[in-house]
Amino acid sequence: MMSGIDDAVLHELVPGVYAWVQPDWTWWVNNAGAVTGSGGTVVIDTCAGERRTRRFLMKLATRTHGAPVRAAVNTHEHGDHTHGNSLLPADTVIVGHESTREGVLSDIIIDGAPPFWAPVPDWGNVSRRPPSVVFRSEVTLHTGDRRVELRHPGFVAHSAGDVVAWLPEERVLFAGDLLFNGVTPLALSGSVEGSLRALDWLAAFAPELVVPGHGPLVDARALPYVLAEQERYFRFVQKEAARGLSPLEAARQADLGEFAGWGDPERLVLNLHRAATEGEVDIVAAAADAIAYNGGPLRTTV
Repeated sequence: MMSGIDDAVLHELVPGVYAWVQPDWTWWVNNAGAVTGSGGTVVIDTCAGERRTRRFLMKLATRTHGAPVRAAVNTHEHGDHTHGNSLLPADTVIVGHESTREGVLSDIIIDGAPPFWAPVPDWGNVSRRPPSVVFRSEVTLHTGDRRVELRHPGFVAHSAGDVVAWLPEERVLFAGDLLFNGVTPLALSGSVEGSLRALDWLAAFAPELVVPGHGPLVDARALPYVLAEQERYFRFVQKEAARGLSPLEAARQADLGEFAGWGDPERLVLNLHRAATEGEVDIVAAAADAIAYNGGPLRTTV
């Protein structure tokens, strides 16, 4: 059964730190979060469209007793994390990596999604709003005495502009799409090798709790297993890519094995397109192959 917009839950991880968890984590359905202190709220990512973003912001305002949203962070450029930026208050400062700003400005899918998905996503009343404050390596935000460190790994992984939000006192890590939990990860617009490198980088934070970009929350006990699963998946992708077949043929012949139960298995085709070159990828051709592998448009609940 597909989950709907009403199934999303705002979890309070520690006092004033929230994770917005949206099952079922398929295409365009992400996790987000927020940190509230005496200086107001810092939102970490928005959602793919108007309905989902408005519901997130409404639940957050209720839980924080209307604390003003002073800043927002985009963990990377993809629309499931950025399309809702325009629904934030006009005076909210949006922060992200410099390449995330470039990616949001060049995003064409916000103007109308192609029929790669079923149903075709309707973003609602949103408009392009990129980060207005950008950085290259790291920057720290403060809300009252609460510290939120934003860090870039220094290499391309899920995307060129991946940023994590790290709360060192609370030991909570918002990992963005550097981590998927129980959902097929995606490296189409980044690097398979970089996605592997990022797993060790995440582990080095030694967090007590991780909010992945997609999938259930991960505590310290489960984290090594989730990281190991994602590593095995990307090693599997590299092995299949090395066979020399076309991405679509390689995917059709591959045995997903332990990964067969993960959502959105057709992402294997897209990851194989990336792994085949680690360079330029024809996104339209890759999407067409994913649709062929899937037997029709890709599933979403947006």
